[in-house]
Amino acid sequence: MSLTRLTQGPLTLGVELPLDNDWSPSGERARRDDARPFGVPDMDAHAERIAQVDRLGFRAAWLRDVPLYDPAFGDAGQVFELFTYLGYLARHTDHLLLGTAAAVLPLRQPWLVRKAAATVQALSGNRLLLGVASGDRPVEYPLFGEDFAQRGAQFREAVEILKGQTDAQLSSGQALLPHAPQLPLLAAGLAQQSPHWVGREMDGWLAYPGTPQDHIKRVGLWRQVAGDKPYVSFIHLDLLERPDAPTTRHRFGVSAGREGLIRELEAMQAAGVNHIGLHFRRNQRPLDETLEEIGREVLPRFQGQAPVIEPHAKETADVD
Repeated sequence: MSLTRLTQGPLTLGVELPLDNDWSPSGERARRDDARPFGVPDMDAHAERIAQVDRLGFRAAWLRDVPLYDPAFGDAGQVFELFTYLGYLARHTDHLLLGTAAAVLPLRQPWLVRKAAATVQALSGNRLLLGVASGDRPVEYPLFGEDFAQRGAQFREAVEILKGQTDAQLSSGQALLPHAPQLPLLAAGLAQQSPHWVGREMDGWLAYPGTPQDHIKRVGLWRQVAGDKPYVSFIHLDLLERPDAPTTRHRFGVSAGREGLIRELEAMQAAGVNHIGLHFRRNQRPLDETLEEIGREVLPRFQGQAPVIEPHAKETADVD
């Protein structure tokens, strides 16, 4: 089961897409040269980078759901539509768990979300982690014909559909195909619900980035309402070249050398965090070099030594 794999190890590590450092000084220069708006990453090497992440043994890749690029918000996520891109990534990886962080349920038809998620689950070999959210961009809701103020109620109704609790609406003989086991549901934040509702109805929590001290408080709340269900968060990382470079904090993360990153992750583990997704858009070094260093020097300290998979091994395992 994907949730079990997510938490196999004292602390597991993943990546948050897009795999581009377009928020760094060099990335900003490249963006201007390419005439891309702010927040629109360079996706030219995305297949190569996700294959590298898979080969190195990262546990999961997380995708944002950004239906509408808004210059005022300035973040296009990974550009591609969520579920379509999940299918593409499944084809280009062998072992990597594929997570949504998170599908905005009030802006999506929930029966189709369920079908799309079941499709990804079947074609990926049960590697999907379905993170869901109520959304936080008011400008999107009128475009989709939805009421921003009602997104909490819409979220609850969509979760009922995703969990099969409304299947009595189907007529005799009707079914939503493909059949899939219960989809693993993780809530991003509280999704306009109470902590107790989220702890009871969700299989895991996608907590917003914060310091280890922030997570001690949040994990304590999560354990009260959800027991040992997975607790996941993210770090916006700028991995410096000097392993012993001092650590400085910035919004949502740290700038640190490898030793500082390890200390930060150890503190996250001690706080009770089960999985951390690393976000690299601020990273100043070349991303392929950064990923290799983390895969070689950091992953084994937390996940154990994962097998190195030969690139393009997926090409021999096509589904007809």
